[in-house]
Amino acid sequence: MIQIRDLSKSFGGNAVLRNVDLDVPEGEVTCIIGRSGSGKSVLMRHIVGLLEPDAGRVIVDGAPLDELTYSELRQVRRKFGVLFQGGALFDSMSARDNVEFPLRTFTELSPKEIRQRADECLELVELPDAGPKKPAELSGGQQKRVALARAIAIEPKYILYDEPTSGLDPETSNTIDELIHRLGTTMGTTSVVVTHDMHSVLSIADRIAFVHEGTIPWTGTVDDLHRAESETLLAFVRANEYKIGVPSETA
Repeated sequence: MIQIRDLSKSFGGNAVLRNVDLDVPEGEVTCIIGRSGSGKSVLMRHIVGLLEPDAGRVIVDGAPLDELTYSELRQVRRKFGVLFQGGALFDSMSARDNVEFPLRTFTELSPKEIRQRADECLELVELPDAGPKKPAELSGGQQKRVALARAIAIEPKYILYDEPTSGLDPETSNTIDELIHRLGTTMGTTSVVVTHDMHSVLSIADRIAFVHEGTIPWTGTVDDLHRAESETLLAFVRANEYKIGVPSETA
């Protein structure tokens, strides 16, 4: 379980997160929603220990990250797979080499075992033939799926998704949503999805946390969302649902 307690972070005197509390239950998909610049991605970076809070703490499976040595923090980070917003693939590597990278870095598997695992992961994201291709030869949606294959390669307990459907057409976004849901079911992972895409949220979320001006004033389920009375939250939802239904394009 991931627990966030009284977390605050400022940059250059600008308070980005203010006294944030959040629990991420195991085995569920928790969607963190909010406007651009609200602090969603900064919160995600704290979860995996890429940023240190000014106050408060993040606790992963009972271990407060601020109390860990660097070696201990590296071990905790191995529990996480991360799908970055742009995919962050290595352009000079093939899709298979990208997926193999964390396996070569963090495991002692043999070259044969590494290749087998990489191919398994590409199969899981429905790209069994993409292995030899470079990122430039793949569509945006395919690049996201290769990045997802890399994120699950070391069989993480937690997967963090930073705007996984950003820049994708509706049809490809639906494919990514289906993969997030299926991987959580088949691998038993806990997912944290940072997004402003309400169509995606309504499709995959078990739990929702709304970030507004550096705080989390509301958390709940999708059913709770339909009954919510917060005008700030409802205004955000209405603004984003307005975009649903744009005709899809081939990706």
